[in-house]
Amino acid sequence: MSIGNAHLETSFDIDRKEITETFHRDEPCPVLIPWKCHGRLQPTFFFLFSRRRMMKTPVLTIAGSDPSGGAGIQADLKSLSANGVYAMSVLTSITAQNTCGVSSVFHLPLDIIQAQLDAIFSDIPVTTIKTGMLATTEIITVVSNKLATQNIEYLVVDPVMVAKGGHVLLEEDAISTLKGKLFPQASLITPNIYEAQVLSGMTIQTIADVRAAAKIIHQLGCRHVLIKGGHLDEQPGTDLLYDGRFFRMYKGEYIQTQNTHGTGCTFASAIAAHLAKGKPIADAIEAAKSYITEAIRHSFTLGKGHGPTDHFYFLQA
Repeated sequence: MSIGNAHLETSFDIDRKEITETFHRDEPCPVLIPWKCHGRLQPTFFFLFSRRRMMKTPVLTIAGSDPSGGAGIQADLKSLSANGVYAMSVLTSITAQNTCGVSSVFHLPLDIIQAQLDAIFSDIPVTTIKTGMLATTEIITVVSNKLATQNIEYLVVDPVMVAKGGHVLLEEDAISTLKGKLFPQASLITPNIYEAQVLSGMTIQTIADVRAAAKIIHQLGCRHVLIKGGHLDEQPGTDLLYDGRFFRMYKGEYIQTQNTHGTGCTFASAIAAHLAKGKPIADAIEAAKSYITEAIRHSFTLGKGHGPTDHFYFLQA
């Protein structure tokens, strides 16, 4: 049986309630399979991945929390899972926030952050990491020192600085630590326009400005810089990748909506997921951009402020 570009071979004995399937596909797909319960056939959706993928590739996110679920580590976990990898997390800070903004922040003790990192790396082989909110010099130092001792293939750094509501999430004196300790380890950093202005020290309004800023930021030691253009005055929605030699532009559809809570976290996590699955960095960004565009397209109003994107839009009936 074929479903889209997927091929499903299913054999089952309803009386014995046994289902075996061979599923060949690179992307997740909900499949309707009947099974017998209490003597009656029940239509049930099974969310299938290819056996080759099967959610077995682990990716670790190191970030702060958002109890409203739209941003932070909660968004990371949803995005990683939606893009077909096994999501793990190390929590750095606890925020009190909702769709209107952040009202309070508590940074976890450094020994607890260290213990979480030790627990993961002592047990689970993980080579792809995504970082988000690392609010203080001390937190950045603990994380960067640990990562420096590991065999990390991909490190995606989302330099979270300010929440959508304006609350500062990165202390000013920690910016230099972020530049000096974490950026040199990074495969990719993903600043938005505001963050790119802080990191480059220049005003960004045009694509030419983005190119200039990317060159400055790349000199901080990372392998690739992706400046996100969601807040760009010229050609909004256009992102730009720079590898130290060449630029690549990702022109995307700009969707006019206020429901964009957590888009940066979601996008960076999706990139990390596709890197972990073996895509080259340019292709991983392209796949992640397609995903975040659809997640924004299917965003919804929740609460009184900026609603979230729909991380699992493809599960809608």
